[in-house]
Amino acid sequence: MKDDNVLRYTLRVDKNLFKKFRYVAEYNGRSANKELIQLMKEVVETFENKHEKIDITSNEI
Repeated sequence: MKDDNVLRYTLRVDKNLFKKFRYVAEYNGRSANKELIQLMKEVVETFENKHEKIDITSNEI
């Protein structure tokens, strides 16, 4: 079953940095993907609290 609300994105990152990131994710009981999503949510929330709500009604992605 395809989820139209999920976007696949390829990430290019330094291997050593990613190994450390996976360590942190595992420590937090998450997969690397879930850890990245959590961090993205925190970044967006911080931005919106400091600036303004982001309007995503346009179809840019």
